[in-house]
Amino acid sequence: MALPEKPNILWLVTEDMGPYLPSFGDSTIQTPNLSRLAAEGVLFTNVYSPSGVCAPSRASIATGMYPSSIGASNMRTTSYTDVTGLPAYEAVPSPEVKMFSELLRLGGYYCTNNSKNDYQFQAPVTAWDENGKEAHWRNRDKEKPFFSIFNFGVTHESGLFEPYDREELVSKDTEFPIPPYLPNNDIVKRDMWKMYNNIALMDVQVGKILDELEEDGLLENTIIFFYGDHGGPLPRQKRLVYDAGLKVPMIIRYPNGVKAGSSDDQLISFVDFAPTMLELTGQEIPEYLQGQSFIDPEQSERKYIHAAGDRFDGFTDAIRAVRDDRFKYIRNYRPEQGYYLPVAYRERIPTMQELLRLRDEGTLDEIQVLWFRENKPREELFDCINDPHEINNLALDPAYADKLKELSNEMDRWLSAIGDQPNIPEIELITKLWNGKDEQPVTEEPTVKVEKGKLLIECVTPGASIGYRVKMTDGNEPTPWQIYEESLTLEEGEKLEIQAHRIGYKASDIVLFEGD
Repeated sequence: MALPEKPNILWLVTEDMGPYLPSFGDSTIQTPNLSRLAAEGVLFTNVYSPSGVCAPSRASIATGMYPSSIGASNMRTTSYTDVTGLPAYEAVPSPEVKMFSELLRLGGYYCTNNSKNDYQFQAPVTAWDENGKEAHWRNRDKEKPFFSIFNFGVTHESGLFEPYDREELVSKDTEFPIPPYLPNNDIVKRDMWKMYNNIALMDVQVGKILDELEEDGLLENTIIFFYGDHGGPLPRQKRLVYDAGLKVPMIIRYPNGVKAGSSDDQLISFVDFAPTMLELTGQEIPEYLQGQSFIDPEQSERKYIHAAGDRFDGFTDAIRAVRDDRFKYIRNYRPEQGYYLPVAYRERIPTMQELLRLRDEGTLDEIQVLWFRENKPREELFDCINDPHEINNLALDPAYADKLKELSNEMDRWLSAIGDQPNIPEIELITKLWNGKDEQPVTEEPTVKVEKGKLLIECVTPGASIGYRVKMTDGNEPTPWQIYEESLTLEEGEKLEIQAHRIGYKASDIVLFEGD
């Protein structure tokens, strides 16, 4: 595939959205900007998050690691402490793990994030050239290639809350495809309308970013990714390991019509994004990454994707899943516990309120009531092609015994390979991440030495990244944070602010160094 040596890369990331687009077979509404992107790019039809919720998914994307391998699978590790009684903590990957945006910066890229920060850990100052609502490729030195992320929150679950006063782009008379696990009534239809209306609003926002890229004359030197951060926003979608919670649309548009209008059905996990980005930008792929590049499916096509579900806000479970190109195996480590968790945030959705009302009335049908069972099978097996809503459990069917065994063995292999301990009490997980201590570890302060007029900066904490910026003497804002790689020269009168930070640890205090 002939691509520029250092292509620009643009990510357009929407929240809480399955493949509800015309290009992926859902013709409920029109999305002209995304349909154009699809016509000029490649449709990836089997892309999966390793979690049915955002923060663990983003941890995986940012690091190339499975959330349950680095302590990131419990949603909101830094909050809900008043409910869980646990201390706030962060995911702690092994020392060599970096955010891949930092690796791109080291490779000469200008990296911007606008503006979602939701990784289950604090991003080091070395992760981005710009990180915030004003972050944009337009702020770079024009000679530098860029990697820029734009996040679209309009499709988020909270967009189903009432009151809903957004611009109406979709007719309320549209025929909406209501899944069988939801009631077919006016309350659900209104939430379906809101969901699709939000998608239409997002499509407009995507179009504005694409227009800016064209205005800058950068379209044919930029690889464009569009994808969702996990599956859909509705009850029994978000937070679960069914395809409705994990499967996302993804489109990649390469420059100059490369592979335009094609489709790729290889299995892809979010852990594959980091190695793919490094390959696209011509950089070495670290061995520690748990994913693999999907640029050349003939060399790297994967056979399985994996997922996990643990704590969601204040409520816990322990679920693991593995899927091949047709079947999904789910192992419930708490079969005595029902699937439904009374997450207060989700219960602000009118459809969720309606489900609970009908449950209490005893009027849910046999499919809708499954989610509210008092317990669940230890093992589940679904034919995701013939049973896309994952209703009919085949785990006890002798005809599928070989497939059940195959996927169960694959799950055991995966758990062992990544060091996942399902159902470990969260307090024990925290103790493990903190090396047996009762407080979050802190990155040691960097030290500075001067040798032959050069500044040498070190940090004794293994895996710590070191960032520095010039503190201006005229009272202006400091320069952006840069990554320390080798010795520096400081001009007379300049001052440096220096910070070290290992992912999952608290950042060091900022050290001020003043040149002589």
